[in-house]
Amino acid sequence: MTTATDIAARPSGGPLWALADSWTMTRRGLAHWARQPVQVVINLVFPVMMLLMFAYFLGGGMTVPGGGDYKEYLVPGMLALTMAFGLEGTMLAVTQDLNKGVIDRFRSMPMASSAVLVGRSVLDMLQSGLSLCVLIGVSLAMGWRWHDGLGNALLAAGLLLWLRFAMLWIGIHLGMVAGRPELVQAVQILVWPVGFLSNAFTAPENMPAWLGTVAEWNPMSATATAVRDLFGIPGAGRGSWAADHAQLLAVGWPLLLVAVFFPLAVGRYRGLSR
Repeated sequence: MTTATDIAARPSGGPLWALADSWTMTRRGLAHWARQPVQVVINLVFPVMMLLMFAYFLGGGMTVPGGGDYKEYLVPGMLALTMAFGLEGTMLAVTQDLNKGVIDRFRSMPMASSAVLVGRSVLDMLQSGLSLCVLIGVSLAMGWRWHDGLGNALLAAGLLLWLRFAMLWIGIHLGMVAGRPELVQAVQILVWPVGFLSNAFTAPENMPAWLGTVAEWNPMSATATAVRDLFGIPGAGRGSWAADHAQLLAVGWPLLLVAVFFPLAVGRYRGLSR
């Protein structure tokens, strides 16, 4: 295996050594992409299909507070949801590596202990960035536009990737806790309702009061609302503290999730061989 040979032949020690090993782990993932392009395409196409279905099949029955256009409202929500649902892909990749003994093999080699997790996170962030570009490209082709300039649009993309970064560490931790790919399905059953219990597809004002309150405080709602603000999308709805401080929450929620799940994931990874 080229990756294993590269690592074994490399002198150990120092941050450059850790960076080189992390890049080797990232290249391993990119090589898997080249060998399994169908899976990569499926991961890119699925959110596009969701966007098209909600925009053209169900969008006619949706209302936006203030009378805004549903397609404009939907796209930022779909972008946030795609970043959040990346958690499943991270979990599945981690459990597959665990079951194949890949992680144990790399941990037994003279390589930086952080390389496996860093390589996983870089690869997943690359995939999420690519998915974001594809989804925005399709949205532009559908006639969707941002209205507040390229600078704010880039800030919106940064908030979306920040949410994905937080979900990444939840996925790594849960993947190591689950241990088997079959158990990822159990988490998927929970992820989808949590994702839909947000303002991604419909405004909380359209939900029962108690459910709307829960949806407003969903981290995905915070990112979706903040992104709508930065894109200059009208009719996003206001009237609650969570909605009026969406940008603060869009930074704070992922920060809290990273603060909790990053040390949990690292601790779990270090304890795998004990």
